[in-house]
Amino acid sequence: MGTLIDTSVLIPVERRELDLRQVVDVDEPLAMAAVTASELLQGVHAASDAVRRSRMERSVELMIATVRVVAFTLPIARLHAQLAAELEARGTRIGAHDLMIAATAVWLDYRIATRDLRSFPKIRGLDVVRW
Repeated sequence: MGTLIDTSVLIPVERRELDLRQVVDVDEPLAMAAVTASELLQGVHAASDAVRRSRMERSVELMIATVRVVAFTLPIARLHAQLAAELEARGTRIGAHDLMIAATAVWLDYRIATRDLRSFPKIRGLDVVRW
């Protein structure tokens, strides 16, 4: 099994508050969802000044180059729709991006590494680990 890394883990990596090498099993596949890459890049574009933006961009681009980025494909979209319908039937909602990330993890049969335990545990069958 591999691990899909959520934005909530990668932001502290970008800020140098967390070193992935300390929490990652090097023999295990790692990936991030394309929407996670988008969230990280959005942070770069929202940076308050050019110096900070440049530092963030270098860090984020290194993560994107280092960690496999999984595209939101039609098979994942189909699973996303199914998960959304299941959540709706239970009267449960999670954010659109988190649901896309969860669908990617389920489709890959990966656990999800996150620091945000509000949304992901609501997905039945998704192995969630807090990093």
